[in-house]
Amino acid sequence: MEQRLPNWLRNSFLVLGIILGLAGPAAALKLVKGQTIYIPSYANIISGTQRITLRANLIIHNTDPSRAIEVLRIDHYDTSGQLVEHYLQQALKLPPLGATRVIVKAPRPGDEGAGANFIVQWRADAKVTEPLMECVMVGAAGTHSYSFSSLGRIIQEDGE
Repeated sequence: MEQRLPNWLRNSFLVLGIILGLAGPAAALKLVKGQTIYIPSYANIISGTQRITLRANLIIHNTDPSRAIEVLRIDHYDTSGQLVEHYLQQALKLPPLGATRVIVKAPRPGDEGAGANFIVQWRADAKVTEPLMECVMVGAAGTHSYSFSSLGRIIQEDGE
């Protein structure tokens, strides 16, 4: 005698299968020795006719649980691609699972801020898991506050 699953259970398996199919395979762990990362950073946003000034916080996480990384360069550029500031005078060592933050000074009057960015360069002595770099922007206008983040994009990589 054939046993059938109840409709609700059969439908649950169907939905789970669709979800797993859409999600695709898990991302493979990537090990590298160094990268140069581009991270968007916005000095302001426009809402209606109001310009809302934002404060950028660049956050760098060493995601490797056993090896340190060395941050060689943190440079901030404006919308026109002009260097605004070098944030490091010497390399910064981040221990395993360590992090650091750079807070951008208040934007200059007249700064449009749509294309500002950071360039971060890092390296390690051996292959490590990729660090996580993001810029969190926060601002307020009246009783409303705004926050959002942007992730870094690899523009150069040293896999060996």
